[in-house]
Amino acid sequence: MRLPRAAVSVPCPETAAPPAVIYVSHRLESGTGERGEGQEPMKLDGVMGQRVDKDRYSEAEFARFGELLAGQLAELHELLGRPGFGTGPATIGAELELFLTTPDGRPLPRNHEVRDAADDDRLTLELGRFNLEANLTPLPLAGRPFTALERELNEVLTLVGAAAEAEGGRVVAIGILPTLSELDFTHETMSDESRYRALSRGMRRLRVEPYRVRIHGAEVLELEVEGVILESANTSWQVHLRTAPADFARVYNAAQLAVGPVLAVSGNSPGFMGRRLWEETRIALFEEAADDRDLERLGRRDRRVAFGSGWVESPEELFAICVRDYEPVLPMTTHPTPAAGQEAVPSLAELRLHQGTVWQWTRPVYDPADGGHLRVEMRALPAGPTPVDMVANTAFLLGLTSALAVEPVEEFPFASAYRNFYRAAISGLDAALSWPGLPEEVPASRLALDLLPVARAGLDRVGVDPDDSGRMLEIIRERVTRRRTGSVWQREALAALGGDATAMVTRYRELGLSGQPVHAWPR
Repeated sequence: MRLPRAAVSVPCPETAAPPAVIYVSHRLESGTGERGEGQEPMKLDGVMGQRVDKDRYSEAEFARFGELLAGQLAELHELLGRPGFGTGPATIGAELELFLTTPDGRPLPRNHEVRDAADDDRLTLELGRFNLEANLTPLPLAGRPFTALERELNEVLTLVGAAAEAEGGRVVAIGILPTLSELDFTHETMSDESRYRALSRGMRRLRVEPYRVRIHGAEVLELEVEGVILESANTSWQVHLRTAPADFARVYNAAQLAVGPVLAVSGNSPGFMGRRLWEETRIALFEEAADDRDLERLGRRDRRVAFGSGWVESPEELFAICVRDYEPVLPMTTHPTPAAGQEAVPSLAELRLHQGTVWQWTRPVYDPADGGHLRVEMRALPAGPTPVDMVANTAFLLGLTSALAVEPVEEFPFASAYRNFYRAAISGLDAALSWPGLPEEVPASRLALDLLPVARAGLDRVGVDPDDSGRMLEIIRERVTRRRTGSVWQREALAALGGDATAMVTRYRELGLSGQPVHAWPR
């Protein structure tokens, strides 16, 4: 894919002059007992509703679970070889993680109560008691998917907002809530469910040292916490794309390349604990707060949250790496029974469970529903600021992925895609990115504008109505042209409000209810 030569470039994050640094250090205590440890909830992709009735597992159960994983990899290999398996129209789905807040914008630890008040099976509990997740309805990619996605997002936010108000709170879609403090990361703020205690114990089985988070941005933040409760600080907007097995590797690799420039224009998490850090601080915080490697194993493999280490050749390769490189943390076993009258498709429940506890930024998903299928899950985008902003980000990402899936992206150095991702997270619109066909790095803002026609062509290729795609991609154009991402707005609003995070969150929520995309917001 050939793009116009860029006229300007900016320094790389690695070589640019360092900013003035303020050194800050916190030690967060999540409690000394196992009850105080937490973990981000599993994305079980079909077995989330399955009840976890115990939170302690023996070494024999871990060993048995490992044996089941090996057997299910063999089942997956056989399944992927079946003629016609997983074919069919492309569909998309999404998951939105949310913060519950008090009226003045502080975390509200009442997710059980708000979920019960909403009484909607699309809602599930997250790790933190101030978090909920909404699982949206899958829909065809062809036609007008973005209008439908925006409509359901507005519906869900209205529903959760009403339930939160009944409990004395509000709902906010934002990557990292700026009003979070040390007191929000204790055992009392973890959702009281067996699966979180079991996951926590599973992680602590692998790593006994405290979790040390070091983020160097415009300022420096260092945190130490006994458990992984810091994961509750992050909320994201996760997009699923159903993909035929024969196309999976090409689509997966395309998504890995596409996510860099899309992340650069989507930042909505500019800091944490009152410190200005990355444009998308979630990326750094999530990776370090869920790093299960102990001090003797830091160089053995990627973190449990990672971008990856190379282009892939098959979906089976990704599942195999997950089993080979990552030890189980929740060895729950099941005994599924195929539905009567249906062709037997293996549940692979343990493999799905394990895969759901390894959080790659782009992740493969197997789902036995509808005769069985595969999905590419794109997990890097932040929640918020508004439904239309999230849907615009989705259109840009899916459009680029579709366009790049017919290009030989594997000829592009994976190391360059890797650098693009982290530079985009660090520097946003100012990141220096490389791209196939360009002789030198260019600013992310310029590259994004050059890629909008490419994304539109990709959406045309998969049958998206041009009016539907055009409206969303125009939002990206305006955001980039005005240089007004969610992260930019948050920084400017905080400065205008004298650093008052509670006032900023209140203003953010009010503007979010206006229906206007973030580039149109006043401070």
